[in-house]
Amino acid sequence: MKRIVISESMDAPAVALLASEFDVDYRPALVDDPAALCRSLADADGWIVRNRTQVRGEALASALKLRVVGRLGVGLDNIDLDACQARDIRVFPAIGANADSVAEYVVAVAMLLLRGAYLSTAAVAAGRWPRAMLSQGREIAGKTLGLVGFGNIGQVTAVKAKALGIRVVAFDPGVRADDPAWSRLGVERRELDPLLAEADVVSLHVPLVGATRGLLDAERLGRMKKGAILVNTARGGIVDEGALARALHEGHLGGAALDVFVDEPLPAGGPLVDAPNLVLTPHIAGVTSESNERVSGIVAKLVGDALRG
Repeated sequence: MKRIVISESMDAPAVALLASEFDVDYRPALVDDPAALCRSLADADGWIVRNRTQVRGEALASALKLRVVGRLGVGLDNIDLDACQARDIRVFPAIGANADSVAEYVVAVAMLLLRGAYLSTAAVAAGRWPRAMLSQGREIAGKTLGLVGFGNIGQVTAVKAKALGIRVVAFDPGVRADDPAWSRLGVERRELDPLLAEADVVSLHVPLVGATRGLLDAERLGRMKKGAILVNTARGGIVDEGALARALHEGHLGGAALDVFVDEPLPAGGPLVDAPNLVLTPHIAGVTSESNERVSGIVAKLVGDALRG
């Protein structure tokens, strides 16, 4: 019987489906026990991970029989793709399965930060009445959303944004100028710097690779429109966290929402700790009960089909 190791959390019905046909070692805490993970991988044919498990180095070397890796998500920066290719190990991400969840997160936090009026519960409950201070919020209708990355998630985000009356522009050198998606979705193509200067909300949807590491540094954050909102659901290394904190403290940016960080979990006491108008979430933009079912189901099918072949 072929064997599958699942080293992070996966939706229970998908695990049960795999376990009905394969020998499954499902221990979500394996990601935090490198020695146990290596022992379990020694005779594994398949390996299913989320974003924390590193499919490289000693763990990958210990998986001598490995034929397939399933990624419960879409980012592949935690997987040594060159090493997998060299060993003819197939890698299957869950493309498209969490696009709706991420897109909803982007629109929701953009509305929250533009309006600035949804974090007053404690003040109102305590008898204060900050009505004047909170009456200067901005509507999202009529604003411009700049998408840095116009792949599947960026395109789903564009559809949801345009339904709210938002104008959408996007930068993605990987999407040809004559790609029908631009006209089909009514999105205007831009180069990066003009997009940053034009957008009221900038949302990142690119992978973390050499060309995107530090993409939004102090200089580029300074090129953003004054009062603009930044949303990062992509990868932490794309944004200079210290420079972002300074841009918020100085009032150049109107707010930011970060779901991803250079180091995860985010270390206590870093530059973001007291930045104003900042929403921090623990890498959950694409994680909902619905998306968990979709992601797990897709990966279970892909991995199962590959191991049967």
